[in-house]
Amino acid sequence: MRELDRIGVALNGVRKSYGALQVVHGIDLTIRDGDFVVFVGPSGCGKSTLLRMIAGLEVTDGEIAIKGRDVTDLDPSERGIAMVFQSYALYPHMSVRDNLAFGLKMARTDRAEIERRVGQAAEILKIAHLLDRRPGQLSGGQRQRVAIGRAIVREPDVFLFDEPLSNLDAELRVSMRVEIARLHRELGNTMIYVTHDQTEAMTLADQIVILRDGRVEQTGTPRDVYANPVNTFVAGFIGSPRMNLLDAEWRGSGKVRLADGEIGACLDSLQAGERIVVGMRPEHIRIVAGGPDAVKATVEFTEYLGGTRYLYCRLGDAQNVVVELREGDDIPSGSTVWLTAPSERRRYFDSSGARIG
Repeated sequence: MRELDRIGVALNGVRKSYGALQVVHGIDLTIRDGDFVVFVGPSGCGKSTLLRMIAGLEVTDGEIAIKGRDVTDLDPSERGIAMVFQSYALYPHMSVRDNLAFGLKMARTDRAEIERRVGQAAEILKIAHLLDRRPGQLSGGQRQRVAIGRAIVREPDVFLFDEPLSNLDAELRVSMRVEIARLHRELGNTMIYVTHDQTEAMTLADQIVILRDGRVEQTGTPRDVYANPVNTFVAGFIGSPRMNLLDAEWRGSGKVRLADGEIGACLDSLQAGERIVVGMRPEHIRIVAGGPDAVKATVEFTEYLGGTRYLYCRLGDAQNVVVELREGDDIPSGSTVWLTAPSERRRYFDSSGARIG
């Protein structure tokens, strides 16, 4: 198979401006055919705008290709995409069957073909028993299934999801995440999913695209961006609780000064006295008896979540540290503890936030 045939969506120098305000800044991105890719980032980072540009709902500078075909100037209906929005946008006076079939009828699709596609979508989504009901008779999760089914019947090359679960309660969001993951496995289509919820991104994605201010900060697998963030923004955004990011000083001779202690590090490219940031995930931090590679902290609060506890601690210079514990005795608030993390689990960033180790 040629490399071109394995590309689902390709963006080349994609930009978007509203007058003098540029909101998407020259993004280059290649999405493999069949991948589940999640655009994630804080509100206003440009993720929904980028999705709408792929869909053809926004005028675009740059080039967009879907399965090797330049679609930059094509209407949405000609791009081979189907979009699922945050709102279900179902016709309340129509049955589920008619909602699923409406787009195909407007495209003058053969009746037998419409029945085949509607039946197939209903079977995949397990809503065949709901086909004669109207949207008002459905739960939120059932309505979302119908909205997804309306996209499935179009048999697109690419599915686009714009925060489709944000209107559902927490328990239903979890079950719908499972359903969407199952749907991707069964259909095998390229799927691009927008969310501000990094938990959704981590659990659904083959590849995560992390955006900030209309630029791509990092692209990679969930495991890679979690373990190897390229800067402090990604380190602080991906993960719940977030990575502990602690201001420190490089002392030279393999030592980093951190509040009331020193830890070892290999950062020989720096000058002694330079300010850096040390990153440690809560689950990697251990409580020890003390020693030359640990820092002293005070326990301020413990969050008990059954099998997991989070200790909220404060260092001597008033910086906060979260520690995840899975076992052991309770530690009362006000206790003094010594904290460390394996050297291979620590991440180091320079004063600009860029990863240096």
